[in-house]
Amino acid sequence: MRPPLPYTATVLASKTTQKTDAAPVFRVGDERLVRLTPNAAAKVTALLQRQGRPQGVLRVAVIGGGCSGLQYKMDLQDAPANRDILVESAGIRVVVDPKSALYVTGSELDYSDSLDGAGFKVNNPNAATSCSCGESFSA
Repeated sequence: MRPPLPYTATVLASKTTQKTDAAPVFRVGDERLVRLTPNAAAKVTALLQRQGRPQGVLRVAVIGGGCSGLQYKMDLQDAPANRDILVESAGIRVVVDPKSALYVTGSELDYSDSLDGAGFKVNNPNAATSCSCGESFSA
């Protein structure tokens, strides 16, 4: 039986990486897909350290839901999964699944520690509209 063909690389994910048989197959992209600000990188580093995952990754995904139809989901994980796109930005390894990549291309992830709205903020040039709370968007 022939092994499956690697996922076709694009401009944003130019190299397919494959490790051992049990390891996932993922692509390596660049900051044109998603970029972290220094504030976001510092917060993600602190969260990874707190969870005991200093070599972990930040998963950024887009799922259905929210006021405007789509919302962001972020999670800390140990490693990329099959078909993910891996981007290193500000010293943080960020993974995005291919479907979410369609929506987050060109986005910047920031972190604000202010009293009136602490948390991660996604500045997404693909968002046509967003709700007033800033938690969801439409493309």
